[in-house]
Amino acid sequence: MIKNRSELVFLYDASWINPNGDPVDENKPRFDEETGRNLVTDVRIKRTIRDYLHLVEGKEIFVREISDDEGAIQDGKQRAADFLVDDNGVKLTKGSKKEKSTGELSDKAIIRNNVLKDCIDVRLFGATIPLDKDSITLTGPVQFKLASSLHRAKLEYIKGTGAFASKEGNAQKTFREEYVVAYSLLNVYGILNENCAKDTKLQEEDVELLLRALWNGTKSLHSRSKVGQMPRILFKVEYSKPHYHIGELDKGIKMILDEGKLDQEIRDVEEYQLDFTNWLDRVGKHKDHIAKISFAIDDRVRFSQNPVEALQKLGIPTEQLSL
Repeated sequence: MIKNRSELVFLYDASWINPNGDPVDENKPRFDEETGRNLVTDVRIKRTIRDYLHLVEGKEIFVREISDDEGAIQDGKQRAADFLVDDNGVKLTKGSKKEKSTGELSDKAIIRNNVLKDCIDVRLFGATIPLDKDSITLTGPVQFKLASSLHRAKLEYIKGTGAFASKEGNAQKTFREEYVVAYSLLNVYGILNENCAKDTKLQEEDVELLLRALWNGTKSLHSRSKVGQMPRILFKVEYSKPHYHIGELDKGIKMILDEGKLDQEIRDVEEYQLDFTNWLDRVGKHKDHIAKISFAIDDRVRFSQNPVEALQKLGIPTEQLSL
């Protein structure tokens, strides 16, 4: 079981794609209009993790699209009913009781137990599971903030032709149009709460899979709108002091551009350096409460000062992640 709190800092970049479309704004990439920074929701980040865990690692997840033979998509109550089964996986009738040495379990208790046992995404992120006359609410131990690029990103409009005619008999092909970001280095912050982990029965193995999914899932997205993402830096700061964390570890990271380069002109990770000076200062002040910092760093990233070497000089144990 998870014993202590951790914070996650994850940087990934996106090039000539739409990292997270806004359905109420023509599916354009999300932007902060005041700062010009590209945004990605926590829902998108969790979707990346879920898809990798299910499709690549073969893990069951609760939040996924399931259709019947006629193409109708399950609603939340139908999905919950999938877990009203006995220990052998045999479907139970609603309202039936499951005999136990300690008494009887209600449908709600059976579904809750089975979902937590089978579904890694609920152990990680929690869920609100609707039932006929009630619901199950589980607060997830792993939560992410709205991610933001470290710089002003440039929105580009692209228009092209499709492969087919606009309608039967027409000689003219359809037009395709879309909005993308030319380049965006996105800064993701997450926290793992050990108290909530007790409720969802989160295990260390689940957290290892989470990190693998965050890193590999980001670069494994092969839909047309997502291919072109690369993980660059991942830090997991694990604390030794109970109920303790520094907070806001997505702050204190700066981008130093090559001479003469403007934010919106960046097109590649090698056109700037990352400065972790302020970040390292903050972490160093709390080093007595840090058990270790695990990391993964892409070899194309350039630093003004190597953060891992700096952490080691501070006397903080570090460990390279095997992803």
